[in-house]
Amino acid sequence: MSILKKPLVTEKVSGLNESGKYGFIVDEDANKVEIKKAVEDMYGVTVDAINTMRYQGKMKSRNTKARIISGRTKSYKKAIVTVAEGEIIDFYSGI
Repeated sequence: MSILKKPLVTEKVSGLNESGKYGFIVDEDANKVEIKKAVEDMYGVTVDAINTMRYQGKMKSRNTKARIISGRTKSYKKAIVTVAEGEIIDFYSGI
């Protein structure tokens, strides 16, 4: 089971990249120590700080021919990782 699920590539997080902060969707059971170790192993950078936040899934509904279908999106955990001064993480290097 992987701790880092995927990097966040949103407009808001991309603005933070200039100050050395990167966003990741992480496993809901992972703690800050595990996230730090996973980022350092995968990207070869030194991590200074980690901020985590949990998001509860939103209620969604849609209309079909037969009826209204309602459900909920998945809950997830997000981590904002601050790397050491002068280091960068390049998500697009493997493309």
